[in-house]
Amino acid sequence: MHNIVCIKQVPDSAQIRVHPVTNTIMRQGVPTIINPYDLFALEAALGLRDRFGGEITVLTMGPPSAEESLRKALTYGADRAVLLTDRCFAGSDTLATTYALATAIRKIGEEYGPANLIFTGKQTIDGDTAQVGPGIAKRLGVGQLTYVAKVRSVDVANETIEAERRSEGGVQVLHTRLPCLITMLEATNQIRRGAMADALRAARAKIVKWSAQDAGVEDISKCGLKGSPTVVKRVFAPPARAERAALVESAEQPAQALIDAIFLHQPKLETDLAALARDARSGPSGPC
Repeated sequence: MHNIVCIKQVPDSAQIRVHPVTNTIMRQGVPTIINPYDLFALEAALGLRDRFGGEITVLTMGPPSAEESLRKALTYGADRAVLLTDRCFAGSDTLATTYALATAIRKIGEEYGPANLIFTGKQTIDGDTAQVGPGIAKRLGVGQLTYVAKVRSVDVANETIEAERRSEGGVQVLHTRLPCLITMLEATNQIRRGAMADALRAARAKIVKWSAQDAGVEDISKCGLKGSPTVVKRVFAPPARAERAALVESAEQPAQALIDAIFLHQPKLETDLAALARDARSGPSGPC
């Protein structure tokens, strides 16, 4: 099997700041990490390689500094890493990003063999759109399994896969043909610790770096700001609450003390709850 895992280097959300004047994200001095959701996608691909053999190619689009995240992915056990980097990709929204990544995935298929599965995380912590994975699948013309919690089985000979997908109503068991794209949910597997041999190999590995031309991008106007119809009007930090949280202390009945404090602070709430209780006891009225 040849599986491709798309990852993204993102700023550590715990340390992101917003400029008070320009209302833009201040990235200077903020450490970058692999998008956490993408690590679960990488582990899912590694687990399939443990069972069926094959190779894993990790792909990202970003500035030259994104090489750091690719090397980190190699320490987990990925076989090769491809960095799609070009000034023309700057400012890409999800539409432009999927165009560039889908083009690079086709190029990877030509260079290293077609992909059986393409993995992404369900979304990124900096954009939270969850659009890139499905967008890649649409551009490549392959099936997609989103919000996957578990890959149940893969039949390499018959090119089929069965997976569990979480939905609002429970868990769906889906069966489809390969190749397809999978977006993995968080906390769906245990991310392994990289072996020392993989860490040493990652330090020496040559990262494949492709420009737009190298990847086979034919229409530059579909990349970067030119190919991005999405416009971000404003980025802002939530305002701090003026009212401080109240501390309720009670050694004997803390739950009752908390309820009394809530009703004292919101007197109408007790009346509303009492009305709801009366309606529930009286039941539906009128003929059945």
